[in-house]
Amino acid sequence: MTDSHARSLAKAISWRVTGTLDTFLISWLITGQALLAGGIAATEVATKIVLFYGHERVWARIHWGRGTDRELRGRSLAKAISWRATGTLDTFLISWLITGQALLAGGIAGTEVITKLVLFYLHERAWARLHWGCGTEGGAPAGTSGLAA
Repeated sequence: MTDSHARSLAKAISWRVTGTLDTFLISWLITGQALLAGGIAATEVATKIVLFYGHERVWARIHWGRGTDRELRGRSLAKAISWRATGTLDTFLISWLITGQALLAGGIAGTEVITKLVLFYLHERAWARLHWGCGTEGGAPAGTSGLAA
């Protein structure tokens, strides 16, 4: 089972929508300023789509944790942890750059460790049920809807 580039891109976009909303809400709660929160969230859209696409391509080359027809839970968890380490560093740096305060940046990034691990794991499990873009570069295998039974 291999993931197509289109699947990696679709996952990157769907995750970025979820992640950006989470980042905005956390940043707003911690800074108390919607404008700062919007700046942090908007900057992350660009950096994180690129980082996430690269993360997906690296994991597409790793065969550990792949079942015969979908990813296993352990693989989803390992991907969640490796992505969170990358994402937390990015969030911290962007938040520090925008707010000018390492303490606020640490609060935002630290809170995201918890929320994003849970959200990412759920995102991975949802995508594990969708077979579109697996096994072929063009999408779901012939004669299938792309959804797991």
